[in-house]
Amino acid sequence: MKNKTYTCFFGFLSVLCKKEITLNYLTVENLSKSYGELELFSDISFSVHKDQKIAFVAKNGTGKTSILNILSGKDEPNSGSVIFRKGIAISFLSQDPNFDNSLTIEETILASENPILKVISNYEKSLLNPDDTDAYQTAFDAMERHHAWDFETLYKQILFKLKLEDLSQKVSALSGGQIKRLALANALINKPDLLILDEPTNHLDLEMIEWLESFFAKENITLFMVTHDRYFLERVCNEIIELDEGQIYNYKGNYSYYLEKREARIENEAIETNKAKQLFKKELTWMRRQPKARTTKSKSRINDFADIKHRAHQRRNDHEVQLELNMERLGSKILEFHKVSKRFKDKTILDNFSYMFQKGERVGIIGKNGTGKTTFLNILTQTAAPDSGKVTKGETVKFGYYTQNGITIKPEQKVIDVIREFGDYIPLKKGRQISAQQLLERFLFSRKKQYDFVEKLSGGERKRLYLCTVLIQNPNFLILDEPTNDLDIVTLNVLESFLLDFPGCVIVVTHDRYFMDKVIDHLFVFKGEGVIEDFPGNYTDYRIYEDSQDVISEVDTEDKKDKNAWKKNDAKKLSYNEEKELNNIESKIKSLNFDKKELEEKFNNPDLTPEEINTLSEQLQVIIDTIDEKEERWLELSAKLED
Repeated sequence: MKNKTYTCFFGFLSVLCKKEITLNYLTVENLSKSYGELELFSDISFSVHKDQKIAFVAKNGTGKTSILNILSGKDEPNSGSVIFRKGIAISFLSQDPNFDNSLTIEETILASENPILKVISNYEKSLLNPDDTDAYQTAFDAMERHHAWDFETLYKQILFKLKLEDLSQKVSALSGGQIKRLALANALINKPDLLILDEPTNHLDLEMIEWLESFFAKENITLFMVTHDRYFLERVCNEIIELDEGQIYNYKGNYSYYLEKREARIENEAIETNKAKQLFKKELTWMRRQPKARTTKSKSRINDFADIKHRAHQRRNDHEVQLELNMERLGSKILEFHKVSKRFKDKTILDNFSYMFQKGERVGIIGKNGTGKTTFLNILTQTAAPDSGKVTKGETVKFGYYTQNGITIKPEQKVIDVIREFGDYIPLKKGRQISAQQLLERFLFSRKKQYDFVEKLSGGERKRLYLCTVLIQNPNFLILDEPTNDLDIVTLNVLESFLLDFPGCVIVVTHDRYFMDKVIDHLFVFKGEGVIEDFPGNYTDYRIYEDSQDVISEVDTEDKKDKNAWKKNDAKKLSYNEEKELNNIESKIKSLNFDKKELEEKFNNPDLTPEEINTLSEQLQVIIDTIDEKEERWLELSAKLED
């Protein structure tokens, strides 16, 4: 009997534990939102529970920001409800934080509604009345319970990690990026039960993003966020909620799991739609016979017909941005830096920097803020002059410069007017042209949307329009400064594919590691004080290399001797750069063979026109030639390795 009592007791504890694990923090029920005739979403429901780290994913313009605004109370839904658990602490990180400009960074932190500040205030008040021992003991216990003794150390550590070292600096003197980092610091310092974030990695450099990842990994904070940063999704989130075609879908896993299951879901939906179409044809034939006898069974079948018809006519709105250029061919001379130097007062940006760009180069630029990345781009595009040295540009080079500033919004300007500034018709490849309206449709702006005012567009839609204005000028040397901010994941995937096929030169400055890994071949690493390291690999390669250097620096003297002896023996084989090149070639060959197979499968389409066959043949020949070239270099390096 005693054992049975224990079993029941522990079973009861188990149930309690499970309830604690699934503690509900937020419930969204039957939420709907529309602006005039535009319905963003209708009757959507989801929930957030303790310890979940959820990413909310949707295409631009389908309501991500509206949902965050409703959750934060900035906006109201047309119908439905948002219910937060009573007593939980909630922090919101918006894209447009609002602070008192007269306060300093530190004063802003201390003026927040952080509950620890009240605990500290009560403790300080108790010190003024030493005779009231009960009040002092209560305040002291609260300080212990909330770990308030370390609060100053905590907020200074977080501010310094986010490069906000000057605590006496006024908010009015901060840049837009610094204000957003201050808002992030404020949210983290509050240590809320539930943290709701809108694009938390925007305006953070790579070092800050990696720190934030590790911070979320060790802190017990429940997260609900909108982010396009796919590595951040992969490493931080344990669940993804997707709003797709007005429906909510839950994926209990990270970004890789989401991609796999989403693809399977869409394939399954296509199969079910095809089945419904076959059934619809059968039922339509039956309905047209109009049987005279209306039995209960036939009435039921008639009632089901409407549902079958609906399922049979379901169509996914899976249109993707279509990017096409009439790029002028690059000549033999592209862009050359000859002993270029640049200083600002006592800060060196470039120091006798020399480099010659080659055809098809894809360069990623990384480095801490203030190391000169933007200045370098301005000198490269000749919008700023160097102190010494020279930059020479080939006659055929035409820059396309996508800046962080984005599109300049003119009052009362409509979307179609932005494109018509470049002409009513835009030239494409092989002498073809396209109207401004057709071009905007390729960038997912419907005919109706084209007559909206630019100021009414979402952040992601504005960036998509800006990308359109850069590409329609047919550049052959693309410079992309933070191109991934505010673009949805679908558009990012299309842009990545476009850049992989782009035959010109590409320079990318971005904190999106996934984007950089996929697009670039080598890095310019801005170390500061004019030092620029040319690293032969992508960002992940660079992080692995840097981590290995940290390990090497920690080994003892004997290990260093062994390492140097190994280097000496291996010197006749491959240099570090050659090893990286060999690894990159192997992955490139795999990727090219995959592209070759995909292209060859397109020839199976019986509806291809002679022009399309010719275009595919040209593309296939380019891939075959590139594979031959890469394999020849691979053999050369492999032979050197075996010598």
